[in-house]
Amino acid sequence: MAELSGPRSLENAKEWMLSKLEARVHPLGLTDPNKTRAVIKNLTGLDGRNWAAAWVAEGDAFAKVAEAAEAGGDTDAARDAWYQAYGFYFMGRFPCPNHPDKLASYEKEVVAYQNFGKYADPFIEVVKVPFDGREGEGDEITFYVRMPEGVNNPPVIIMWGGVDAWKEEMTILTEGLAKAGLATVALDNVGTGQSPIKAGPDGERQFLPVLDWVENSDRFAPGRIAIVGRSFGGHWATKLAHLFPERFRAAVNWGGGVHFMFQPDWIEKSRHPDSYLMELVETRSRMLGANNDEEYIEGFRKLSLLDQGLLDQPCAPLLLINGKNDTQCPVTDIELLTERGDPKSVRLFAGRGHMGFGPGTVETIIGWLHARLA
Repeated sequence: MAELSGPRSLENAKEWMLSKLEARVHPLGLTDPNKTRAVIKNLTGLDGRNWAAAWVAEGDAFAKVAEAAEAGGDTDAARDAWYQAYGFYFMGRFPCPNHPDKLASYEKEVVAYQNFGKYADPFIEVVKVPFDGREGEGDEITFYVRMPEGVNNPPVIIMWGGVDAWKEEMTILTEGLAKAGLATVALDNVGTGQSPIKAGPDGERQFLPVLDWVENSDRFAPGRIAIVGRSFGGHWATKLAHLFPERFRAAVNWGGGVHFMFQPDWIEKSRHPDSYLMELVETRSRMLGANNDEEYIEGFRKLSLLDQGLLDQPCAPLLLINGKNDTQCPVTDIELLTERGDPKSVRLFAGRGHMGFGPGTVETIIGWLHARLA
């Protein structure tokens, strides 16, 4: 495993970001390249205050452009500017809002994204459903719905992201699925974004009200539901596919762990993977609600689906897709899943890292889902 000896220096981080910007991959695939290069060049620190300030300034500039375009009735320009504002605010809170200034950037991110969604094609609808949370938890779940043009009662894919890519970062996938005639519902992974709870061994309860809403709605094709979990979210897609196989036509684990990822040896190896920019442990801990390293390790241990006794049970048709050289989630988890329970579909991309980003990845997912929902 390629790993760093500790947190990146500022100069090392800048080199890493420029390489991702050149490749146009997460987390540098959303924003205007020239503006982004300038922000990276002038970045003075990776601490929350300096980090957020650099990205928020550019986000604010695009928000002003968007507001002016709206005032002038130019909805296309407003859409594009709001998307850029969202992208820079996303970077301002990345990888998670663990500082007040980064939290403020996240709050601006949500507003900018929902403004973009009003003009997107197809447009992005904001829906909220009640959540019966425990004491100290939230009481509602917010998600985004996109319907394909000219399709009555389409099949629907419910999806969520990982520890740092949230419901707003599912846009490219939802656009591709809409073009394929499929509706999408995008929500936040457990313990992230606007999720009402922290990640724990029963975190799947967050998804059930959304699933119930979809099943009881007259907007979608009955019995033609799939789920997609991106990055860490693949963990929950795998768990739901085993808990409720009769409810899903298909499920996708796109780079998520099930057992080996949560073991102490992998936790140590993946503290500073070369594939991650910064603060991976802090971001995972925030998702878990862990206040120290001991709680982080124990929180991960409890998530093992093997130890929960699920992997030998029947599951919905399940696609396992990742890069073969992932340094955040071990490929051995895919091997474990193929050795247990029902047969699985697998696609590993040689020479690629976490989630297998590159040509054909998103297309593979969309094609596999379309074949099972058509």
